[in-house]
Amino acid sequence: MLTLTFLGVGSAFAKRNYQSNALVEAWSGGSAQQDQPDDVLLIDLGMTGPIALNELCRRPGFGYLNDDGCVNYSAIRRIFVTHLHMDHVGGLEELAALTRHAPAGENIRPELIASDEVLENLWEHSLSAGLGVLPGRTATLEDYFKVLPFAVGENGVCGPFVLAGRYEMTPFRTDHVRMHRRFDWPSFGLVMKDRQTGETAVYTGDTRFDPETMGGLFEQARIVFHDVELQRANVSVHATLSELRGLPQSQRAKMLLYHYADDWDTGGYAFVADEFAGFAVPQTRYTLFA
Repeated sequence: MLTLTFLGVGSAFAKRNYQSNALVEAWSGGSAQQDQPDDVLLIDLGMTGPIALNELCRRPGFGYLNDDGCVNYSAIRRIFVTHLHMDHVGGLEELAALTRHAPAGENIRPELIASDEVLENLWEHSLSAGLGVLPGRTATLEDYFKVLPFAVGENGVCGPFVLAGRYEMTPFRTDHVRMHRRFDWPSFGLVMKDRQTGETAVYTGDTRFDPETMGGLFEQARIVFHDVELQRANVSVHATLSELRGLPQSQRAKMLLYHYADDWDTGGYAFVADEFAGFAVPQTRYTLFA
C-alpha cells in the first residue's frame, strides 16, 4: 500500500490550511495493520511544514511521528524537493538542525533527493546562512543530509528512485516560473508507480497549465494531485481553475486540487466537487495503491 497525506493544502500565502507539502508512506501490510510505515518520503517542507507536522503527529495513525509531544524527525528518512520557493523549503533548516543534533548524540542524516541545480542553490541561497557553521569548522549540505541528486536528461527524463522496493518515483520537469522559455527554472513533479500492478499516480508540484507535458500522464494515472490558482493573477505560475476546467472529464474526475487560497470555501467553488474529484483535504490519508 502507498498513501499520501498533505501536511497542508494551501498556497504560499495561505493562513488557514498550511502550505502544500505532503507525506508519502509505503506499507507492506497496510496502515490499519502497522504502527508505522516501512518507508517514508516527505515532498517538500515549507515554512508552515514544522507546525503542520506538529499537528499531524498528534492525530490517530501518525503516532510514529510523535516523540513525547514533539515531531519525531528521525522517522522521516527521505525528502524530495520539488523547487526552491519558501513554501517548499522554508522548514528544512529546522529538520536539518534537529536531526543533526538528535538525542543521545545520534547524527541522523535523511536522504535529500533533488536535481543538481536545486541542491546547489538550496544550500548556497537557503540553508547555509543558518547551518553553514558547526563547532570548529565550516559545514556542508552533506553534514545534514545524504545528498542524492537525480539526473535530468536532455529530453527532460529524470532518473527514478524507489520506496520499499516496490514503488518507483520518477521526477519530471514542470513549467512553473518561466524566465525566458519552458523549463528554464528548475521545478519538478513526481510520477509514482506501483511496480507490481503498473498503476500510477501523479503529483504535479507547482506548474503552469501544461497539458502538452502532462495530459498523457493524467490519462494513465489512477489519481492526480494538481496545484491550482483559483483566480488568475497578474503573473500566473500555477494552472488556473478555469484552465483546468477545460481538461477532459476523464482526467478531471480523478483530479484532487491543492495549493489553493484561503477563499476556497466562500461559496463560489461548489462546482469543484462535481467537475473534479474535489479539493484535497489537509492531514487526511489518501490511498494511492492498495
